Amino acid sequence: MNIFHKVALQGLKKNRTRTFVTIIGVALSAALITAVASFAVSLQTYMINGAIVKYGGWHVAFPNSDSSFVQEQVKDSRVTNAAAFENVGYAELTGGQNPDKPYLFIAGFHKDTFDTLPLELLSGRLPENSNEIVAPAHISSNGGVKIAVGDTLTLAVGNRKAGNETLSQNDPYRAGEEALASPSEKTYKVVGICQRPSFEERSAPGYTMITTADSMEAASSLSVFVSLKNPSRVRMYAENAAGGRAYFLNDEVLRFMGVSDDTIFNTLLYSIGSVLVILIMMGSVFLIYNSFNISLNERTHQFGILMSVGATEKQLQNSVLFEGLCIGVIGIPLGMLIGIPSMKLVLALVAKNFSNVFYDNVPLTLKVSVPALAAAVLISIITILISAYIPAKKAARIPVMECIRQTNEIKVQAKAIKTSKLTRRIYGLEETLALKNFKRNKRRYRSIILSLTLSVVLFVSASAFRTDLNQVAEKAKVVTDYDIGLSTPDMDDREMTELYDKMKNVEGVLGSTRQIVMNYICTAAAGGLSEAYLNTSGEHVTEETINLPMEIQFLDDSTYLGIINQLGLPAEQYEGENAKLIAVAKLNDDAGQAESVSQLKDLFRDSSASITVIPEVNGEPVMDRGQNINITCVDYVPPDNPPYTGKTRQLPYSFQVMAPLSLMEKLVPADTHADIKVRGFTFRSENPSSDTKKMQSVIEGSGITTTYTLYNVHAMTDLNRNILFIVNLFTVVFILMISLIAVANVFNTIATNIRLRRRELAMLRSVGMSDCDFNKMMRFECILYGAKTLLFGLPISGIMSWMIYKGMQFGSADIGFVFPWSSIIISMLGVFCVIFITMLYVTSKIRKENIIDALRDDMA
Repeated sequence: MNIFHKVALQGLKKNRTRTFVTIIGVALSAALITAVASFAVSLQTYMINGAIVKYGGWHVAFPNSDSSFVQEQVKDSRVTNAAAFENVGYAELTGGQNPDKPYLFIAGFHKDTFDTLPLELLSGRLPENSNEIVAPAHISSNGGVKIAVGDTLTLAVGNRKAGNETLSQNDPYRAGEEALASPSEKTYKVVGICQRPSFEERSAPGYTMITTADSMEAASSLSVFVSLKNPSRVRMYAENAAGGRAYFLNDEVLRFMGVSDDTIFNTLLYSIGSVLVILIMMGSVFLIYNSFNISLNERTHQFGILMSVGATEKQLQNSVLFEGLCIGVIGIPLGMLIGIPSMKLVLALVAKNFSNVFYDNVPLTLKVSVPALAAAVLISIITILISAYIPAKKAARIPVMECIRQTNEIKVQAKAIKTSKLTRRIYGLEETLALKNFKRNKRRYRSIILSLTLSVVLFVSASAFRTDLNQVAEKAKVVTDYDIGLSTPDMDDREMTELYDKMKNVEGVLGSTRQIVMNYICTAAAGGLSEAYLNTSGEHVTEETINLPMEIQFLDDSTYLGIINQLGLPAEQYEGENAKLIAVAKLNDDAGQAESVSQLKDLFRDSSASITVIPEVNGEPVMDRGQNINITCVDYVPPDNPPYTGKTRQLPYSFQVMAPLSLMEKLVPADTHADIKVRGFTFRSENPSSDTKKMQSVIEGSGITTTYTLYNVHAMTDLNRNILFIVNLFTVVFILMISLIAVANVFNTIATNIRLRRRELAMLRSVGMSDCDFNKMMRFECILYGAKTLLFGLPISGIMSWMIYKGMQFGSADIGFVFPWSSIIISMLGVFCVIFITMLYVTSKIRKENIIDALRDDMA
């Protein structure tokens, strides 16, 4: 260790407070960089594992190969695994409704193929021999052909030929150009229904049906799926191995590895991490730079003496860099010890939210990567060296005599620090001294103000972002009395009944309702309408009857009887063919003052009324099909309708009659073809997300071919809430760490600046300044720091908040601008709190010092 290194170590030991705060700053910086790196690796691993579970772990597939090619790939040193299935052939799909997928494609799986290629069964089981087969559910939903477990299929299986060219699943359908060659009859028994296989491309001309293959060696055509040791070289491998064969990549997995052709995703993947690291480095460089800059200001006299006896510029720079490395040796490992457990805790808090947003069958856990940690250490070292090098180079270029005399420290003209008589009269001597000191040391104080301003802007901007996200989440909330809804325009009654019985028995369903809602016209006596309605509508009644648009909501009988019992009505009056029906007939509450349905004004004068209901066909009432019914108006909120995407009639009232489905034949004559607004089911559920998936499996397993909509009304709210929680947590953690770095910076800068003035402050005390006046002067300096910070920080924060709001509006978010008053007040209090606590700490130390010793100090 040379003399310069010894001097650097002595400086660190002498200024223990500054050294300690600098180490804390470096540790915070290293912790944040380590946390970002660990989170990036953990999230990437989570997304890769989730994609592998869903799409398979293979990287490249060759859809038309032979057994010798498969053996070559198995023996290739670049390959970790190769699985294949036999391309048995194609058969025409009779009755198929998708012109781009006219075939069934038969794939013969081997035992290891089932392990490599994920297959999600909806019902039944996997095939056990070459006479059994599993059919994908999208044959029904996409192709319009219903295939169920237990069906026997007799197919003419052949090869697709376009001239002399043999086509595969990788070749889209060529209408009029191709035909099936050499078909042979095969019979299969359907033993299971599965989801669309992940390896089937959207453009594939055949629906993939899976059976088992007897022998790979005997197969003339195979599809092989290869996993590589180094996925980044997948394109080079595929081009070399293909030898003219077609191939396709597993982009869903490769995308998250960062090696896909998705340039937008790759840019997003790497740019977010880069931006975070740059922000952390900027905050960290600022802190550590200030620390070394102040350290060099203290050692300027020392540098002058060293240069006068022959020390070179390079030696002095190396001395400062050595000081930085010494701090890094302690700070970086400490930061890593803080960052890794902290990120593990954060991931444990957000793991459930990630499973709700992305993959619910893959755990989000901390993944510690040695290359990522090495990168974090390297970035931290670069941050320290940059922070130390800039002030070191600057200090080494100061002329020797200026360093010894310290005439470079403050260079001002009298004009620059002059204050008016009015200022002196208003402030007094102590405040005037503080103001003059502030003016003559602008360069030194600029770093303090800049640090505080950065903290204020980050805190307020993050708070504004969180507020805007909360608005988006609130807008997305759906208020309804069910969790899952299914609607279908044209499913027949028998199929609906069978499907309803299956779906309501799904584990986790708490309650269910089957509904059909139809548009009607009601002919009611004008005298029976309430004054409130007549005044609201502005109608002058000249006729004896008035036609009112209305709806009849047909409910399954058990639900309807449950409502009757809940209302306490006599069941015998509301059962049977001539029973009364219950209705909700209320005026809309445009003022929004009603808190319950009973506070809404009634549409009819009396609770009992006799009306004529007329069904609509193509939007027009069929007048000769009207039927008289008796209704009882009740204060009740009808069950919400299933998901409905059509136009809703805008009326000044709500008029809905509830009736059991058993009366539908009476109120809707069979030959009328009346308009149905919506038909479907609603369900209450313990866990809407998982139960929706179960119901989707039930539907697809039932081979439903009609159009339907299965909607989880909580899905969007859950998604927004989970994303909001994740963003909020990471935003708070990030801002907290950056703010801690800024606070350490401010503490270090203020504390050292005041210690540099110890001789000046001792001189004031020596000429009679009391402790009270001394405190008064220091408090005024605190106010100056805070005022300057808020002068710059608050306008910038307001502008940033507005820009965040406009950015979210540009992204189609329907939100209003909320000025971040609360965060601004918190940041103002925080700024003055940090400054005053630092001032109190340092001035208490200075007051304990001997005045004579401070006056003799030649290092300030």
